[in-house]
Amino acid sequence: MKKSILYDASKCTACRACQVACKQWNQLPAIKTSFQGSYENPPEFSAKTWTKIAFREHLDEGSERVKWLFSKQGCMHCTDAACVKVCPANAIYHTEFGTVKIDQDKCIGCNYCIANCTYNVIGFDQEANVARKCTFCYDRITTGLKPACVTTCPTGALTYGSRSEMIALANERLSYLQEKGNPDANIYGLEELDGLSMLYVLEDRPEKYGLLENPRVSTRANIWNIIFKPVRALVVLAMFFALWVNKGESKKQSGDSTTA
Repeated sequence: MKKSILYDASKCTACRACQVACKQWNQLPAIKTSFQGSYENPPEFSAKTWTKIAFREHLDEGSERVKWLFSKQGCMHCTDAACVKVCPANAIYHTEFGTVKIDQDKCIGCNYCIANCTYNVIGFDQEANVARKCTFCYDRITTGLKPACVTTCPTGALTYGSRSEMIALANERLSYLQEKGNPDANIYGLEELDGLSMLYVLEDRPEKYGLLENPRVSTRANIWNIIFKPVRALVVLAMFFALWVNKGESKKQSGDSTTA
């Protein structure tokens, strides 16, 4: 059954409890940052930052006051996922919940997923030589628990459940906001990249929140998936086979040397 997280921007206060919960559950260390002219912090995704609240400042045309728009951003767990298409080691795949996961044991650190990610949310762990990103708390949802970020949200801006339930809830909330006089309210993630596991109820256009209005998998990623990825996979297998043979020969030579 496909699962989704629904983020309601109209309820978010940018407390960033979700960021803290993500760090705590996944044992991700804090990183030292400096003021960049925005309250958004950290400023970018990395192997140590998998989710963050984006701050977007706009001038309210009606009152001429500054208006803040917040949005929780991270891996969108796309159905049409560029990272899955370009991974030569098949280390990135769709889980039974429809989410996207990286198998750390299979990752070869090629960085193709990072270079082709539509939303630029994958980080690279140089020490471990692997790509890292939001896992949708796979270790929690497989045991019946909610994702850590959802559990900690104090305002109810985050909700977790089956995709069909979250879509129904999003439509209900959308109707409420439109009835309250917000004709620009919309739902993001229903059709983008054939559907995202992260769904959004927004009070304004997606671009005002820093979200892509019409996300697309790049042409190079599609070409790689069709033409080059199968060849690359064979090369990777050949390399592992060569290393295995070399390791066997080394043990054999070592044994002969010891006997002599």
